[in-house]
Amino acid sequence: MLETTETNDQHGDRAPTTIFLVDDHEMIRRGFAQLMDAQPDMVLVGEGSTHRGSADAILRARPQVAVLDISLGDGSGLDLCRTINERASDVACLMLTSVVDDRALIAAHDAGAAGFCLKSLDGRVLLDAIRRVASGARLLDEAEVRLARKRVAKLGDGDFESLTPQEQQIFELIGRGYSNRQISDEMYLAEKTVKNYVSNVLSKLRLDRRTEIAALAARMAEREDQWRP
Repeated sequence: MLETTETNDQHGDRAPTTIFLVDDHEMIRRGFAQLMDAQPDMVLVGEGSTHRGSADAILRARPQVAVLDISLGDGSGLDLCRTINERASDVACLMLTSVVDDRALIAAHDAGAAGFCLKSLDGRVLLDAIRRVASGARLLDEAEVRLARKRVAKLGDGDFESLTPQEQQIFELIGRGYSNRQISDEMYLAEKTVKNYVSNVLSKLRLDRRTEIAALAARMAEREDQWRP
């Protein structure tokens, strides 16, 4: 009974955290929206599915936290994060991503995000992250970001930088042995779209076969391991 009273006091004495959610996958967005709406200390004040349509809506709503998918159909959630930070710095941005790697960490930090969460994690992790960034916490550790920069610089694979965030995610998943169908399920993309992305990755990296992508990903992962504390 004491724990229940303390929890009620903790959330009942202050206004609920206001949140704006942006994700271009309707089922995922609906699931996250229901999760947030079920929390007594959270209020979802808006939803969006595109970069262009969400920017103005977020600036009008001025939520405490903007939860943004890192990859949107008409652009990058990172660009949306930059826009919000430039025009509404009081709004904390929390990025959603299917794959976290050093470059995603660096990109989110440089865009001004307070943190990011994997979509595949338990929903309670996302809720905890929202509460923490709403209270002013930054979940992107500066020391961790510096180590990530060193690891990326050490790699020296300049062509990799030409890949878009979606292509980098697909590169990472191929390196982990995912098939096109598995990548399609993981990233909520049509399998035909995944095939097009794989072709783009091969072209940009000047490779001929998918197995070469996997081999390059393995070499890069090996070199990254050398920098891990």
